[in-house]
Amino acid sequence: MKKPPFAITLDVGSSLANHTGSWRTLKPVYGDHLPPCNNQCPAGENIQGWLFHAEGGDYRAAWEKLVEENPLPAIMGRACYHTCENACNRARLDQPVSIHAVERFLGDLAIREEWRVPVTAARSGKRVLVIGAGPSGLSAAYHLTRLGHSVDLVDAGPKPGGMMRFGIPKYRLPREVLDAEVQRILDMGVTLTLDTKIENIPKAMADGGYDACFAAIGAHLAKRVDIPVVSAGRILDAVSVLRSMETADEPPKLGRRVVVYGGGNTAIDVARTAKRLGAEEALIVYRRTREMMPAHAFEVEEALEEGVVMRWLSTIKTMDEGTLTVEKMVLGPDGWPQPTGEFEAIEGDTLILALGQAVDTSVITNVPGVAVNKDHTIAVGPDFQTGHPGLFCGGDMVPAERTVTVAIGHGKNAARHIDAYLRGTRYEPAPKHTLATFERLNTWYYTDAPRTVQPVLNDLRRRTTFDEVTGGLDESNALFEARRCLSCGNCFECDNCFGVCPDNAVVKLGSGNRFRFNYDFCKGCGLCATECPCGAIDMVEEEI
Repeated sequence: MKKPPFAITLDVGSSLANHTGSWRTLKPVYGDHLPPCNNQCPAGENIQGWLFHAEGGDYRAAWEKLVEENPLPAIMGRACYHTCENACNRARLDQPVSIHAVERFLGDLAIREEWRVPVTAARSGKRVLVIGAGPSGLSAAYHLTRLGHSVDLVDAGPKPGGMMRFGIPKYRLPREVLDAEVQRILDMGVTLTLDTKIENIPKAMADGGYDACFAAIGAHLAKRVDIPVVSAGRILDAVSVLRSMETADEPPKLGRRVVVYGGGNTAIDVARTAKRLGAEEALIVYRRTREMMPAHAFEVEEALEEGVVMRWLSTIKTMDEGTLTVEKMVLGPDGWPQPTGEFEAIEGDTLILALGQAVDTSVITNVPGVAVNKDHTIAVGPDFQTGHPGLFCGGDMVPAERTVTVAIGHGKNAARHIDAYLRGTRYEPAPKHTLATFERLNTWYYTDAPRTVQPVLNDLRRRTTFDEVTGGLDESNALFEARRCLSCGNCFECDNCFGVCPDNAVVKLGSGNRFRFNYDFCKGCGLCATECPCGAIDMVEEEI
C-alpha cells in the first residue's frame, strides 16, 4: 500500500511505500554536455569519445571512433597545433591532457597493425571529382567513399599529400607516416590521378560524368616583395625550397649563411631546414616583435634550440652579393613597428622569402556563378557550395585559418553537404550540447597526474639529420595520458551519485548503460549533482 510522504506509521520494511518525491521543487537530470576539447577541434573530432575507449585500453575501438571524423590521426597527432589542449579543463588543475600525443599513438598503432576502415554504405551510383590531394581533398574523398559514392581524386603534383608533403619538413612529419595514411584511403576504392591539372572544371565534370566536384587546391604560390638587388644576390622563396626537398634529385644548395625573411611557421621550417642542409648560420629577420610572430611558440623555441638566430624589429631593404641592408624598427604609439632610418649590414649568401602563400584559383574563377572575395579566396555558402551548382570548395581556397586540421574539417563537412546534394536533401548538423565548463566539475575527486612528456631527439642529430624531432608515447604512458581525461560533462559511471543518494533514488542500469532516477523517491536534495565529478547532472525546476 502506498502511503503519503507525511505518513508517521510505517510497517517494518515498508519504507519504499513512502514516496518522498512529492516534496521536490528541483529534480536531477542526467545529461551529455559538450567537452571544451570537442568544441574547439576544427576537425570536429569526438575527442572525449575516443579517449574514453583509449583509457579503457581498447585502442581499436578508440581508433575507430577517431576515424569517424578524421581519417589522418597519425598525421594530425604530429601536424595539428592542438588548440583543443588550450581549451582543456584539466589545465586549471595541473596541465592539459596531451590529446595530440594519444591521437598519434593510436594512428601509429593502426599503421603497424594495418587496421582498415570498412565501407559498408550501399553504393549510391553517384560520382564525385575531387581536385587536390591535400588534407582537405583526402578528407572529402574518404568521407564521400564511406557515404557510398565513387570518388576520383586528381592532383597536379607528382605525389599526394599537398602541403603536408611539400610544406611540412620530414623532421616534423615522416613520409612513411604520410604515405601509409594516404594509402589507407586509396585502399577504400578512391582512384588517384597525379601530375594532372584540371583546366576547365565544368568540362571535366561533363566529360567524366561527375555529379559533383569538390575543389581543394592548396596554397602553393609564394607571396613576394620587391627587394632591390644591387648585384648577384640570390633570392629564393620558402615554398620552392621546401618543395624541392621532395621533388629535386638533390637538396638545394643554400650556402653557408642563410637569411630568412618572415615570421610564420614556414619561416621557422625553412630556417631549420637550412641548418640541416649544412648552413653554418640561419638567421630569421622579422619586422615585428617575437610576441607578434604568427609562428607557434613551441616551433620558435625548437628553432632557437637548434641554433637558428632571430632578429626581431628589422626589415630588409636591399641585397648585394653576400650582404643585406637591414633597417631597424621600433614600436610606435599604436603598438605597430615604425622605421627608424637606422641601417645595418648583415652577411647572407641566400635570402629566402617566407611572407605567406596564396592559392592559384585561376581554374575556378572563370566558372559561371563563382564569386571571388576581396582576399582572392572563393565565396562559398555554409554548405561549402559555390554559386555554380554542384561545385564545392574548401581548404586553403576559402576564407579560414590555413592549417591541416581546418582543412580536414572542411573536407569532412563538405562531404556531408555533397552527400545531401546528391540525394536531393539538406544536411543539418546535430545541435550542440551545453558547454561543459570547469565550474561544473567537482575536482576534489581527481588526483594530481602530471602530463606525460614526449621524448625529443638529441640536439646534435636535430641539427644534422631530418630524423623526427619529437617521439611518440608507448602503450603504458599513452594509457596513463588517456586516463588523465576528466570526462567533462559526460557520465563515466563512477557510482558517486548512486553512493551519496540518501533516498536510494539512483538506479544502476548496468555497465555502459549509466543510471536513471526513480523520481518517486528523489526529493531533489541535489547531493548527486554536487558530488558528480564530471558535472553530468543538472538540477532543473520541477514541473507542477
